[in-house]
Formats: sequence, structure tokens, C-alpha cells
Amino acid sequence: MKFKRSAGILLHPTSLPGKFGIGDLGKNAYRFVDFLHNAGQTLWQVFPLGPTGFGDSPYQSFSAFAGNPLIISPEMLKEEGYLTKIDLENIPDFNPIKIDYGKVIEYKISLLRKAYENSKKNGINDKNDFEKFCRENESWLEDYALFMAGKDFHGGKLWLEWDKSLAFRVENSLNNWKEKLATEINFHKFVQYTFFKQWIALKKYANAKGIKIIGDLPIFIAYDSADLWANKHLFTIGEDGKPETVAGVPPDYFSPTGQLWGNPLYRWDEMKKDNFSWWKKRFAKIFELTDYVRIDHFRGFEAYWEIPGNAKTAETGRWVKAPGDELFAEIKREFGDLPIIAEDLGVITDEVRALRDKYGFPGMKILQFAFGKNGDKNFLPHNYNENCVVYTGTHDNDTTKGFFEKAMNDDPELFAFTQDYLNYYGAEIVFPLIKEAYKSVAVFAVIPMQDVLNLGSEARMNFPSKPSGNWVWRFTWEQIEDNLEAKYKYLTILYER
Repeated sequence: MKFKRSAGILLHPTSLPGKFGIGDLGKNAYRFVDFLHNAGQTLWQVFPLGPTGFGDSPYQSFSAFAGNPLIISPEMLKEEGYLTKIDLENIPDFNPIKIDYGKVIEYKISLLRKAYENSKKNGINDKNDFEKFCRENESWLEDYALFMAGKDFHGGKLWLEWDKSLAFRVENSLNNWKEKLATEINFHKFVQYTFFKQWIALKKYANAKGIKIIGDLPIFIAYDSADLWANKHLFTIGEDGKPETVAGVPPDYFSPTGQLWGNPLYRWDEMKKDNFSWWKKRFAKIFELTDYVRIDHFRGFEAYWEIPGNAKTAETGRWVKAPGDELFAEIKREFGDLPIIAEDLGVITDEVRALRDKYGFPGMKILQFAFGKNGDKNFLPHNYNENCVVYTGTHDNDTTKGFFEKAMNDDPELFAFTQDYLNYYGAEIVFPLIKEAYKSVAVFAVIPMQDVLNLGSEARMNFPSKPSGNWVWRFTWEQIEDNLEAKYKYLTILYER
């Protein structure tokens, strides 16, 4: 697909302002779209939108198809009559710039349960719409709702620790479980209906303002997910349900022992038997929710790092070939030109580049990687071709301000090189680097909101080797200077974005 030269901002909905402890799809999301529009931006990039599991990471979701209940807007539920004014009183004293997931989950789920009870008592506003949603999403919704109901019934435990008849989907027991958990199953269907209704409305608003959404598709699914539980034959787990092999990456820029993600790997031979039907459904859903899709860890479609299921680090893995060419040929036959961005960072081979280029997918360029201690000159803008997306940093990087504050102390020569390259000799280097992204030939320039706001390491989103305390950052409207919209709109004019 031919992309148009554009610029935008990377911000997950959880990071939006608001009084309910976490960003949501309500009025502040619409205000952010207005901010993007007024700032001349035409792209809004988000992380995966699924319900978060282990470590609150959007890359470890309970479903590759479902939406995150925590970002449903309570105020919009009130407007629809599912919540009352009284329901939204006595809001806990949440930190406005940091998410406390335990506190948020308890509060938001209690509101969703109230909304569901009111929907049962007063009826769903548009029952036909709800029933249509359930029909059209039956292929994943039935399994997801039963999985989540089973998880609730078993106190949130990993599916492997459930009653064996449900954990292993014993055929003559499933109907009994569906009857037993019927109310809880319907609750999760209602929550998903609500999420999709709110998200699609927000996407329509953004598109009407000329803003397209860049979504994010993790290559792997979570072990503790409806996807694996309902489709065990498609993943590398044994008859006992335990992982035989898991995903990760070898030692790299982020970690000297590699990254042990723990996701189950695909049984590609099984997936080929029905022409990648599961993948077609997955792409159909993400194409419905977003306008472009960034595929996280794209290189895993050419070859992936296979780690023994009992390994303690990612060092003891091996590269195994994957049928990426066959898969994307089938996806292209199904959907036509593919609006895909390939996250091609890390250990990239000629074969990975060939797969990316065969389908014309833009790769990614990270400016911080060009100026780091072991800076890679391929990430310097004069080495770009047009078919790429440039970022100052990603969700796994420090903020650009934090990165260069450390660089000034640790490696003065590196900082001097950066200044020479940018032809800028002041201390506030973030905005000059953003300008460098904008004026590059890269077809898209996407800047994390933390860098737009010139925030330090306190606003970092994720530490890849740190198991907890990630994904908590939020901004406030007070952090946006009066001239910020005009400043960025001028950049889009100056550099024809």
C-alpha cells in the first residue's frame, strides 16, 4: 500500500487524562483527537487494545480479539443510561499522572457490573445491535466470554489451574459450564459490546477529522489467554497444557540475557491446514479497529527465537524458520493491499528485509538508536529511504529527554556528535531531534507524547527487563503549553506532512 507523507503522535488511550484512574474512550479521547487535528497531525498510534493480563502489559492480553474493559468510559455509559449520576459519585482519589492498576481494576469493573445489572433491569438500549454484535463476533466472543467467566469463577487463576473439565474443554462438560456461568458469560459479552461501540464511535470521529489510527498487532499471543485455551492444537503446548517452547529474543540492546517473553509459539503446520484461518480472522478484526497496523516483532514471521519451555533466560534458544511469505500471500489474497508497518528492529537478516520489501511494508527507524553508545548509523536520517516510519523512541525506550540527560553525563563525545549532526548546540535537544524526524524522507513521522511534552525518565512507559511497574504513565492537559498546537502545525507545513 502506498502511504502518504504524514505525521502523528504515539499515545495509548490508558495515558489520556481523566478522573477515573486511567485514560478512557470518553470526552478526553475526543479532546485529544481535536488536539491532534489542531496541531496538523493526521496519525494517532496506539498500543494493542486488548484486555491486559500479566504485568498490565497490552502485549500480554487475555485475547487477541477482545477490547480492554478498563478504557470503557463511565461517563458515556451514564449518557446511555447504563449508569446513574450517583454511580459516578465517590470516585477514589486516583493519581492523575500514574495508573494504580489494582485500584483501577477494582473500581472500573465494579462500575461495569453496575452497568450490566442496569442493562438487565432496564433492557439494552438497542437489543438488535447487541445481538448483531454477538452474531458477527461469535467466532471469538463465545470462547472469550466463557474463558473470562471461567477465570472469574476460579478467582483469576491461570486456566491450567481450573477444574480440568473446563481447562481442557471436555466436550460433554462445556455445555454444563455454559449454563452454570451464563450470567457471567453475558456480562463479558455486554462489556465487549460496549467497548467496540465506544471505540468505533471514536475512530469515526478521528477519521472525520482527517486522522487515521495506527494499531498494534503483537506477533504472539499470551499463554493465559482465550486464544490458546480455545485453540490448543495451534500452539506449542503439551497434552498437560504446559509450554513445550516459548517466544523471546536473544541478547540485544535492551538485555544482555535476551528477553524471555514466555508466549507460546505457533504450530505453523497446523495453521497451514486451513490456509491460516485464525490469522485471517485476527487481521480482519484489527483492520476493523484501525487504519494501519504496526506488526510487533515482524522478524518472527521469517524466523523466530525458540526457547525451551522450562528455560530461565532467553540465552538458550535457537532460530527456527517461519512461513511468513505464505502467510502474507494468503492475507493479501484475502484483503488486498495491506496497510502494515513492520517493526523490523533487533536482529534483522537479509531474509527478513526481503520479506518486508516483497510486500512493500515500511520498516521502523528509531532516532535514539542512531545516537546511543553503540549507535547504529543506519538510523541516521541521511540513510533512510522513503518507505519507513521514523520515531524518536518507542514504548520500550527511555524518553528522549531522559536518554540525552544520561548521554550528557555518560558520554560527552556522543552528545557533541548529536549536536553537530543536528547543527544545534543548546541543551534542549528534544525538539531539534523531533524536527529531524519531520524533515526526514520517512513517509510517516510518529513522536511519543512524552517527547512532544519534553518529559524526562519519570514518564518512561516500559522497561523491557522489568516485570512490573510499567504502562502507568499519564499526561494532564496542564502539561500542554498554549502554543503547542501551533508549533506542531507549523512543522507539518514546513516539512510538508
